[in-house]
Amino acid sequence: MRIAVIGSGSWGTAVASLAAANGQVLLWSRRPDVAANINSYHENLRYLPGFRLPDSIMASSDLAKVVDRADALAIGVPSHGLREVLESVSNLVHPEMPIVSLSKGIEQGTLMRMTEVIGDVLPQHERSRIGVLSGPNLAKEIMAGQPSATVIAMADETAAISLQTALMSPLFRVYTNPDVVGCEVAGACKNVMAIASGIATGLGLGDNTRAMLVTRALAELTRLGVELGGSPITFSGLAGVGDLIATCYSSQSRNYTVGFGLGSGQTLDAIAAEMNMVAEGVKSTEAILELAARANVEMPIASQVGHILYDGGDPLEGMQALMTRDPKNEGNGIS
Repeated sequence: MRIAVIGSGSWGTAVASLAAANGQVLLWSRRPDVAANINSYHENLRYLPGFRLPDSIMASSDLAKVVDRADALAIGVPSHGLREVLESVSNLVHPEMPIVSLSKGIEQGTLMRMTEVIGDVLPQHERSRIGVLSGPNLAKEIMAGQPSATVIAMADETAAISLQTALMSPLFRVYTNPDVVGCEVAGACKNVMAIASGIATGLGLGDNTRAMLVTRALAELTRLGVELGGSPITFSGLAGVGDLIATCYSSQSRNYTVGFGLGSGQTLDAIAAEMNMVAEGVKSTEAILELAARANVEMPIASQVGHILYDGGDPLEGMQALMTRDPKNEGNGIS
């Protein structure tokens, strides 16, 4: 199987490296210099410096050429750019081709999940072959050969297994799951919750506070995911609590880094100027709050993150607001 990975950021490059162990990989980069360095030096000097890539990866800045030669697509561009990139090559995508989204976000305006955006751009495509890859996957740790695991959520079991086989290795376990909605909602929401976790750490708060936030964050994203059609079981798995823990506790997480900066007193503009990559949660928080309002789902942590991001709210006051909410019964854990 020839897999085309669309997007040469840290995660797209890591997925390309995993797939190259089992087959041919084509990697598209918007930047010609990044593609040239990968082909010449077998290293992504901009996004993953210090990690050697398999010699078999062929990188190109010619998107049409990459897509036209592929048997399957893995799309790893930021959520706000996915539609435009895919539209530019929509006529080259075979309707039976497996497509997996690597992006964890919600499109602003439409409030579509990434698989919905793909289906919208490709109306003739077989919907059951559009899925998402999601899990506790920090690119640098995977490139360093540390054991990790992920989930491919796709309704078509045959297509999901073919991608599972293409990415599986002794150090990278891949599970399949038919719950595309649950995996996508969890992946998008955990970015928002990681900002909250970073804020708490930036404020100088300790492990008790962060454990509380992460536990209640799981309740929030589960409520929304189930209301939108996801399975409750999904949120106790790798794409749910697994990804949530990794993103909320790691300094490698871009969203956690944004939150830490905000909690430490930096402005959002100053934090963005220092970062080399996109933090999905900054853009998707607004869309997730709109989705929650439409579904009549309460998300107090996400609401406070949105207030801090968009209204200039004070992080400490946001924490105090969460702690002084009306008393509740924890009940089934997602109340």
